Amino acid sequence: MKVQRLRVTFSRGEEVKHITHLDLMRFWERALRRAAIPLAYSEGYSPGPRISLAAPLPVGVTSSGELMDVYLSGRVTPYDFIKDVGQQLPAGVAIGEVREVGLGLPSLQSQVRWSEYQVDMATDRSREDVQEAVAGLMAAESLPWQHQRDKEVRRYDLRPLVHDLRLEVLGDGLCTLGMRLRTDSQAAGRAEQVAAALGFSDPPLRIHRLKLILEETSPALQAWRRHGQPE
Repeated sequence: MKVQRLRVTFSRGEEVKHITHLDLMRFWERALRRAAIPLAYSEGYSPGPRISLAAPLPVGVTSSGELMDVYLSGRVTPYDFIKDVGQQLPAGVAIGEVREVGLGLPSLQSQVRWSEYQVDMATDRSREDVQEAVAGLMAAESLPWQHQRDKEVRRYDLRPLVHDLRLEVLGDGLCTLGMRLRTDSQAAGRAEQVAAALGFSDPPLRIHRLKLILEETSPALQAWRRHGQPE
């Protein structure tokens, strides 16, 4: 039985950036059990803990704003959750915030709309050159793209996946780009593809996801704000 739903914001550092999404789910399940958190379980022949991550993080990418919902069968304060679970976390994973959200709200995955990225590129290009490339991409109505995975080639329009793009820092052979890319159940923009579309030939030195942006206009979310209590 579900009596509480906690939303956890956590970071993934360099030490764990190469683990897969599935491995991360298993990691959290073990950590929560070791911390004696009263997890709620799904029904059926193979019940599993009700844990859901907002959006998969590509392997090799770090983050300071990952989101996870944990459903509990008994109430736990955010303070106790951070204290008890934090003791089970390895280097590279840290809890930033825990807050209670309504049990009746839509699934976390269905609310995700955008991801904010910070991307470091090695370059000898001038500021004017990079800014012109950024402006050109943002002004384009479409950007035909293809991506090959194994033997399969996917063709699609990259432009609708880019909501915002900006040059943040350039100097000493390093260029830092800020990106807001689409991230939902239909499509997800990839930072390295946007960098390639800007004319950078080498892969990024670093890709860091700053935060996930949720859709917050659904009736259930509006009701939550009005009443301020779990449903």
